[in-house]
This record gives sequence, structure tokens and C-alpha cells, in this order.
Amino acid sequence: MKKIKLGLFPKVVIAIVVGALLGLILPDVVVRIFKTFNVLFAQLLKFVVPLLVLGLVTPSIANLGRGAGKMLLTVMLIAYCSTVCGALFSYGVSSNILPMYLNPGELAAEAVSEKEFLPYIDLKIPPICDIMTALVLSFVVGVGIIFTDAKGLKKGFEEFGEIVKLTIENVIIPFLPVYIFTMICEMSAKGVIDVVLGTGFKVILTGVVLSILYLIVQYCIAGIIARKNPLKMLWNVIPAYLTGFSICSSSACIPVTYECTLKNGVRKDIADFVIPLCSTVHMCGSTIKLTVTSVAVAYIFGEPITFGLFMQFALMQAIAAVAAPGVMGGVLMASVGLLCTVLGFSDTMTTLMMTIYLALDGYGPAVNVSGDAAIAVITDKLFGGKKQEIAAK
Repeated sequence: MKKIKLGLFPKVVIAIVVGALLGLILPDVVVRIFKTFNVLFAQLLKFVVPLLVLGLVTPSIANLGRGAGKMLLTVMLIAYCSTVCGALFSYGVSSNILPMYLNPGELAAEAVSEKEFLPYIDLKIPPICDIMTALVLSFVVGVGIIFTDAKGLKKGFEEFGEIVKLTIENVIIPFLPVYIFTMICEMSAKGVIDVVLGTGFKVILTGVVLSILYLIVQYCIAGIIARKNPLKMLWNVIPAYLTGFSICSSSACIPVTYECTLKNGVRKDIADFVIPLCSTVHMCGSTIKLTVTSVAVAYIFGEPITFGLFMQFALMQAIAAVAAPGVMGGVLMASVGLLCTVLGFSDTMTTLMMTIYLALDGYGPAVNVSGDAAIAVITDKLFGGKKQEIAAK
């Protein structure tokens, strides 16, 4: 019989359910064993994230080249601004509405039972550099490769990126459900699983609503610039949204997004250039999901995120997100280091954030690809009447 392969989403759901049930009955010694795995995996994750940025962001920047000129810079700028604005929009709204149905500090140390599960082994695996250093180095090297045409260095980083992708896809991603299981099991044993599950449902619902609202805003702006009906354009892009929701990948949606973009009256040569590029650099939907979840987790742990701190996070996360299409769960993986170093998340906060983020993965990529089509409409208005030389990459 053909083997049934479960995707990441059903594995995460199973991990949450099984962890919540077993945490109620398992002896402390077993929970401590699970805690040991959780701590060791968290150290491995922190070690890999800067490598992910160096191995994937660097060649992504280098591959942009100089041939596409103004159109390339324009699309890149629009995509970056859209991702950052998505983060700021979701931060502003969620910071004001989440306190209406979440309790502040309900998972803070003083609010949780004194029962503590210590790992049997607490091994430290220091990363080669912090996430900020990795981002700056990736940008400097990537831009340097463009202007010096350092083909050997570029190939080296591409091959290094393949090694990192192999590690993520064959080690990190397969063990993520186990990582989440151990965290849920521990929280269940501590008696706070009801808080975790209740918070997760509310946060997911909030994220879905905010992402759809942001998508509507995008198409209203595109409609004003291009003088087109935003509702009609939104209707045309529904197939891309549903495809992104179901397969949870911006890159895999390119053919569907491309067809939807043509239906919105975008020239073929513009769509040929914008859609593949935006699938790499435009991650507004995933960023909205990440932001809402992070704000919620920080709030229930009694450590609300200030605007200044979040602004620093948003500006860097939009750059780190260009590594996302290169690996499954890329936006999440590329952002883990920033959550710890910029927002000050603990390992427990990071694991809970990842659990809620992965519990419904599809609506982030759905908004990513739908927003790509909106950027294509704007680009068509700006450049559609001019003959553009688009470099083949």
C-alpha cells in the first residue's frame, strides 16, 4: 500500500492534541526528558538561523543583478514597504484589540504554578554570529557580488545555502512537531494548557481578519493608482488566494498568481517580471501573521512590545524574509533569531509563538501571493507605457 505522507500542519495539530493529553498523566521524569529535548533543539535552532540568513539572503540579493534598472528597484521598494507596513498595521491594531480578550501576564512566571521541569542536560550551542550581524553581512556581500561580479563567491554562497536548506528541510522541519509537542506537554503538566489553546484560537482568528483587511487596503491603493475597480481585481485574484491558502507556498503559486494578474489587465511582460520577483521578496501576509502572534505571546507573558522595539524588528524582518521562499516555513525560521535578539523572547515564548503560527499556516502565503498581483497592477501603471529591458535571470 502507498504510504500516507502527512504535511507539517496535520503533524502540528497532532502534536498539540497528544501533548495536551499526555501532559496530564505523564510522570515528572518523562516530562523532564521531553524538556531536555526541547532545550537542545532550541539551541540547535538558534545556531542554524544566522546560517539560514547568510546562505539564502546573500545569494538572493546577489541574484537581483543590475540589469533590470528602475523597474527592479521600484518593485523591490514597493514590496519592502508593503511588508513593513503590513507589520506596522497588524502591530497597531493587535496591540489595541488583543487586550480586549486576552489577559495580561497570565503565563508570566509569577502567574504560573511553581512546578518547574528542569532539563537533564543543558548544552549550549553558540551561533557563529547574531542575527543582526548575519543580516548586515548578507547585504554587504550580496551587493558587493553585484558590483564586482564575483562569480566564485556567489557560487560559494549558493552552495552554502543549499547545505543550510538541506539541514532545515531534513532536520529542523521534521522535528518541529516534536519540539512543539514537548512544549505543549510541559505546559499541560503545569496546568496552563487551557490558556495556551484559548489564546491560540483567538490569535489565529485575529490574524485572518487583519490579513484580509490589509489585502483590501492594498487593492484599494492599487485601484486608485491604476484607476481600476479594486473589488473586481480582488474577485479575479481569489483563485490565487485559495491556492496559497491550500498549499502554503508563495513560490508554488506563481502560475496561478500569474494568470490572475493577467485577468486584472496587467501586461504580460510586466507580469513575467513582477510575479516571480515578488514571490521572493514580498511577504506581507506571513509578516502580519507573525506580528499578531508575537504581540499576543508577549502580552500573555507580561512583556508587551514597545513601538520603538517593534519598529526595529519590522525593518529587519522584512529583509530577512527574502530567505523565506528558499525553504519550508522560511519566514518563521528567518524570524526566530530576531524574536530572541530584538524582542527579547525566551525559548518558551518562541516555541509558543511557533506553535500558534504553524497551527494555521495557509492564510499568510494566501495574502502574500494576492498582494503580489496588486504590486503588478501598480508596476504596470508606472511602467506599462514604456519599453523596458528586463534582464533574464
